[in-house]
Amino acid sequence: MVGATVGVVAADLDPVGRVNTFIGTRDDGNTFPGASAPFGMAHSSPVGSHYAGYRYDDPAIRGFGHFFLSGAGCREQGGLVPVLPALGLPASFDHRAYASGYTHDGEVGEAGYYRVRLASGITAECTATTRTGVERFTFPPGSTPHVLVNVGQADDGEPVSASSVRVVDDRTLAGTVTAQAFCGGKPYTTWFTTTFDRPFRTTGNWGGAEGGEGLRGQWAVFDGDDPVTVATALSHVDAEGAAKNLAESRGKGFDELRAAVQDEWRRELGSVEVEGADPDDLVVFYTALYHVLLQPLTGNDVDGRYRGFDDRVHLADGWTYHEYFSLWDTYRAHNQLLALLRPDRARDVARSVLAVHEQGGWLPRWAYANQETNTMTGDPVTPFLVDLWRFGALEGREEQAYRALWRNATSVPPASSPFEGRAGNPSYLADGFVQHDPGFPKKGQDVDPHHGASATLEYALADHTLSIMAEALGHHEDAAVLRARGRNHRALWDPSVTDRGFRGFPRPKVAGGAWLSPFSARGPDGFHEGTAWQYQWLAQHDVDGLVGLLGGREAALARLDDFFAFPDLPADPARAVRDKWVVGPYDYYDQHRYNPNNEPDLHVPWMYALFGAPWKTSVVVRAAQTLFVAAPDGVTGNDDLGTMSAWYVLGALGLYPVAPGTGEFVLNTPRFARAVVHLADGRDLTVTAPGADPSRLQCTRALRVGDEPWDDVRLSWEVLTAGTTVAHELTDAPVEATRGR
Repeated sequence: MVGATVGVVAADLDPVGRVNTFIGTRDDGNTFPGASAPFGMAHSSPVGSHYAGYRYDDPAIRGFGHFFLSGAGCREQGGLVPVLPALGLPASFDHRAYASGYTHDGEVGEAGYYRVRLASGITAECTATTRTGVERFTFPPGSTPHVLVNVGQADDGEPVSASSVRVVDDRTLAGTVTAQAFCGGKPYTTWFTTTFDRPFRTTGNWGGAEGGEGLRGQWAVFDGDDPVTVATALSHVDAEGAAKNLAESRGKGFDELRAAVQDEWRRELGSVEVEGADPDDLVVFYTALYHVLLQPLTGNDVDGRYRGFDDRVHLADGWTYHEYFSLWDTYRAHNQLLALLRPDRARDVARSVLAVHEQGGWLPRWAYANQETNTMTGDPVTPFLVDLWRFGALEGREEQAYRALWRNATSVPPASSPFEGRAGNPSYLADGFVQHDPGFPKKGQDVDPHHGASATLEYALADHTLSIMAEALGHHEDAAVLRARGRNHRALWDPSVTDRGFRGFPRPKVAGGAWLSPFSARGPDGFHEGTAWQYQWLAQHDVDGLVGLLGGREAALARLDDFFAFPDLPADPARAVRDKWVVGPYDYYDQHRYNPNNEPDLHVPWMYALFGAPWKTSVVVRAAQTLFVAAPDGVTGNDDLGTMSAWYVLGALGLYPVAPGTGEFVLNTPRFARAVVHLADGRDLTVTAPGADPSRLQCTRALRVGDEPWDDVRLSWEVLTAGTTVAHELTDAPVEATRGR
């Protein structure tokens, strides 16, 4: 089992025992420590005072909730239907008042299982199936078991605007919770059914059977002091769906359910085998992989029904509908890793995104349950879907996807649509840039003209990415138009802007084409969650053009060196990155360095390789990996539905998908002496690096792919998925490798 602060690896090679679910539960990593099945709809995890549910240093647990997002940044993150065991009825039914203290001593968090001892002497254990969260409460001898089922409250930042609860029979409750969607979205309803493994002696209600905002719930009292097992199933369809979903756990004991879900995790985590000498290092790797495989969440009930973006009920027949797409984050690393490890899952994800378009009329950006929240900016759905096409996940649906993407790239949803789409398209299509307009009306959390410069760069990357798909499908005229638009990032390059001795940065333009003034390369104006320093590198699809703007290869490398504080890294990388890079998880501005807490510059370490200095990529990646540790603060920034964890996994394997749509992965020195990725078709991708030592800054002296020497910094999807061996010969001397661009 894995402890809360330091990972302890089991004697065998079981990857389940290498997962420490407390990693990321402090410093706004916003992960949750409780139990989930892979890609599970329902969970069972403690709710504390933090908006993401549980923070490691919370003093009390308010209950064990049944829906969470892993690593998201906005406040509304679930914690629905929290249940708490007690020894009697509380004086107040506000869970902030009746919350129980607990101890970290003996607290366990591993894949599919959580355990904690409450101050009352009750031991709480959690496990899950795909659609149910399950708790077992063990009470002190001689006590009278009570269980509180709270439907009127959830996570601290999750407002519940309506709820209901009813007694179905002497061991079953059912009801609804209407809560607000992520990042200020609209209220949505979740149906639940909660059942106990034995009849309750008596039950009572607080707050009424149904109503609007306010305290509401049901308590149950049981005879004897035997353990009580509680299972809660969720559905976004209806009460029937929740009742049917409960079949996943009905009639099965807690230990049987725990064994089953941990077998699922064993299969999922076993898709990658790594060998390392340091136990904590293996814990960090497998926990990151675990976080990747939590989402997107299963969206359909056991009978295949799901609630679509038209608010109608649809049927997923022979496939799994998925929900909760944080595309601005996941298009950069999570999407590609999932496609590599689980191509069948990636196909269902692609089909789910197309279903959003079919039922809602437009493609999503941040899709929460069955609504678009319009959170974040740019056009992330294009690189997301084009990569899935490139990786074979859209087979048979290529033209359908292309038509949806072309419409998204060339038009704007009408005012009547809840989708914003590319709201900056009018100026972008006419003038080649998204005009910066802080007063532009918005439909949800964000809108592109509020961040005109970064939106322009995101659109240009998306357009170039889509041009690859257009060309391959025979849409040659479209491809030419899109390729030209892919160079629109150059329209914002202002050679007159200077900072830290460097000349030329992207700069916002206002309506009519004038530069935004005044302007600072480190300021907030025009860029979403970053500055011109971070966003200047978002032109990985146009490396030659970017190098030209930066003044040539040597000037480009010098600017990267300053961006990463590279001279400080080799001597003490862990200290250097914390002193020079790390800011608060929400401190996006007044920065001129690499921000490892957020997504806009995740790909930039590999720009060294594309600029002709691959050894520096390896130094930077190794340095950045020191931010991932086997402790509650072991995730950098919000994990953003597995994105930061996917970044770590890919970097540890020694390959990263820098330019969407190309199918190319840029190489770096891997973290482990040997890693084997078991591909879905029975083939293996093996990465070797004899002598790899994560405590040292090592670089690749020579490389072989299969039986051939390899002089490129890139590997194609086709080579990787055909099954091959990527063999690194390492050196401790940070010298330039012979591999070129």
